[in-house]
Amino acid sequence: MKLAEALILRADLQTKFEQLKQRLLLNAKVQEGDKPAEDPAKLLKELEDVSAELVRLIQRINATNSTTPLVDGLTVADAIARRDVLRMKQAAYRELAATAAVKQDRYTKSEVKFASTVDIARLQKQADALAKEHRELDTKIQEANWLTDLKE
Repeated sequence: MKLAEALILRADLQTKFEQLKQRLLLNAKVQEGDKPAEDPAKLLKELEDVSAELVRLIQRINATNSTTPLVDGLTVADAIARRDVLRMKQAAYRELAATAAVKQDRYTKSEVKFASTVDIARLQKQADALAKEHRELDTKIQEANWLTDLKE
């Protein structure tokens, strides 16, 4: 199984876990004398089975990510961490630029005038560079996901 397939399977198992949890909650209590629509014991057993399978799969994904080289000596796990931080930094730069953009809604000269304390154009360029770096790194990660076999 390729790493990308394991990631898809992980998402499916996480969805199944949530659905089982919701079904359990719906059948957790009934009016006295009634029977639940589904057997809670069977649902709990299935929830435990899905949980165990999910743990094993996540452990294999983590082992694969931490040992698979990507670029510049980074492992896939390192690249994922870097990509996530790039996304956060890009969002911070864009938000700062948007907040710093001075919009004058003054109607009289006695109203407060605001001035930007940062170079908005430079922030936008940095955000664009971060977005490009994020896209390029994400592409390399996705490529590795489809080329890498999942570790046992």
